[in-house]
Amino acid sequence: MDSAFLTGGTGFVGASLARLLIAEGLKVKALARQGSDRRNLDGLDVEIVEGDLLDREAIERGVAGCRYVFHVAADYRIWVPNPDDMYRANVAGTELVLRAAAKAGAERIVHCSSVAAVKAPRGRARADETSEYASADEVVGHYKKSKYLADVLARRLARAEGLPVVVVNPAAPIGPRDIKPTPTGRIVTDFLNGRMPSYIDTGMNVVHVDDVARGHWLAAQKGRPGERYILGGENLTLKQVLDVLAEETGAAPPAFKTPYAIAYAFGAVDTALARLRGAEPRAPLDAIRMARRYMWFSSEKARRELGYAARPARRALKDAADWFVARGYARRPAEA
Repeated sequence: MDSAFLTGGTGFVGASLARLLIAEGLKVKALARQGSDRRNLDGLDVEIVEGDLLDREAIERGVAGCRYVFHVAADYRIWVPNPDDMYRANVAGTELVLRAAAKAGAERIVHCSSVAAVKAPRGRARADETSEYASADEVVGHYKKSKYLADVLARRLARAEGLPVVVVNPAAPIGPRDIKPTPTGRIVTDFLNGRMPSYIDTGMNVVHVDDVARGHWLAAQKGRPGERYILGGENLTLKQVLDVLAEETGAAPPAFKTPYAIAYAFGAVDTALARLRGAEPRAPLDAIRMARRYMWFSSEKARRELGYAARPARRALKDAADWFVARGYARRPAEA
């Protein structure tokens, strides 16, 4: 039986990937921090390897004997009190995992990057894998910058050093098992809980988390080392996302649009106050700055080379809303 090692298996995308790999007949090992929330792996036949992304011994135990390695773990926060922690996890951790996997003889290593590492064009054009930042100085926010640096590193290790690394760039995953929830999932919970009476003029590419998981597996089977593949779904404005959620749940659609200048000012004040309180801001300034551009993308390369396909965004949004409501993260309006 082929085996696979998975970082991030307790998380949102990783848990969906773990289920898929088991269904494909693989023996799965997953890295998990000591004391971490492992509910997403309940009932699954997964061998836990305790450690974190900077624990070389744990990583080497995990990758040993595995045909496939999927590096999905990342510090996914828009705001972080100590950015150095994020760079250590997302950049140094990536290099440790990829090199250890290659040294152990993995046939294919799939690095989960993000569309955050792809330069979004101006206006409502769709970016593809060729859209590159000139340097990290162009990238807004520590999360996006750390993912960009890791993306560049992974492709360099493949092209310059021959590591069998394929990069995938998921868009905005939505769906079940978002236990944190992620910043994307929080859009759904905040809307259902009445915390988003307005919207700003921005756009995102919404994709079902299970389709992202399938894209990882396809990349392991068919992806070309050194290449990256955008795993997206539908390009929607934020207003369209909230309207779909309103139609699927019965919640009131957003009432008005907030001008960008007002959103920016609110984000600046909220972030400054959060730093004084030592708490996470509700509207991080980096998130507002990121929203200045439409994050719209094309998955044509993944469709053409990997056979990738994604279900409608409405299905992803409905599945996410149903999961959040069923587990008490939010209430439907009729239940409030």
